[in-house]
Amino acid sequence: MIDADLHRRLPTFELDVAFRNGEGVTALFGRSGSGKSMTIGLIAGLAKPDRGHVRVGGVTLFDSRLHVDLAPHKRRIGLVFQDAHLFPHLSVRRNLLFGRWFAPRAERTVTMDAVVETLGIGHLLTRRPAGLSGGERQRVAIGRALLACPRLLLFDEPFAALDRQRKMEVLPLIERLRDEFRIPMVYVSHSLEEVVRLAGYVVVLEAGKVAAAGDPSTVFAQAEYQADDRRFGRASVLSAVVGEEDVGYGLTALHHPAGTLWLAGPAGHRGGTARIVIQATDVALAIGNPGQTSVRSSLSGTVSGIETDGALAAVDIALTGGGTLTALATRRAVDDLEIKPGSAVLALIKTVALDEGMVHPD
Repeated sequence: MIDADLHRRLPTFELDVAFRNGEGVTALFGRSGSGKSMTIGLIAGLAKPDRGHVRVGGVTLFDSRLHVDLAPHKRRIGLVFQDAHLFPHLSVRRNLLFGRWFAPRAERTVTMDAVVETLGIGHLLTRRPAGLSGGERQRVAIGRALLACPRLLLFDEPFAALDRQRKMEVLPLIERLRDEFRIPMVYVSHSLEEVVRLAGYVVVLEAGKVAAAGDPSTVFAQAEYQADDRRFGRASVLSAVVGEEDVGYGLTALHHPAGTLWLAGPAGHRGGTARIVIQATDVALAIGNPGQTSVRSSLSGTVSGIETDGALAAVDIALTGGGTLTALATRRAVDDLEIKPGSAVLALIKTVALDEGMVHPD
């Protein structure tokens, strides 16, 4: 459990953020300058709030009313930044063991062997940071933080400097940390895909204030909390039940009350729940039966709103059985199909648009 209530006033910025989450990953999401990094700095003790409190697992780390303010090294919080900040003169093994110094002997529940195996860094132990790729350095930084046996792990845009391929290599490792080590995490990012993949609870920050909070599917149903690019950055987050596999074609069914989506690849165990990120540019609209097409994934719903932007129109669809999906089309197509609020539509999504990295088991 993390319980944070933080207030800090600076000459040009004021932070007023409060949130609580019982387990798993809490994501702080928002545009640059919204206060995400300041918030985790206050949690870690790198700066002092004017008032408020920070409690982790029932332990009070800061409380202005009770005059409690533990030093950063006594808070037992692991931090992972954009830059791995490894010691260049030490080997990977010695960088990892440095984190061990901060764990009380009686509470060293995370072992070196478990960390090395989980992060897949056994072959790197004798190397120095200069000989590592960006993704490998981040793995080592995560391992060092883990070996401190922290009460809480804080990630501040850990993949901002990595390309997509390296990011997709490391993200599954954070999922394993979440599921196997059960250490609470606060994850700072402005990447919708990262947040949906990792977090069960999202806190959206705007200008130092909490603009929205809740599960990703609910929060990201609101377009204003998505990407800065309102034209091509729009996406929807849906929850679906993992269904049967079509082994012959390498497909997995994802069932939603509005219809079935087909994923090329695995999606977790059958009967489990998966969150799906669907880009608005990957959704086509049809009125009635679309006839013979190559598209095999479709969801039914009713148009709840239309927002125009030049030649384009963003069409919001209230899906049958719950959830919202946004489709991006031309205004001409919307007019030709006579689509308006209240229209019954079929949303068509290409299976090839649902890559495996955008479907995330809950």
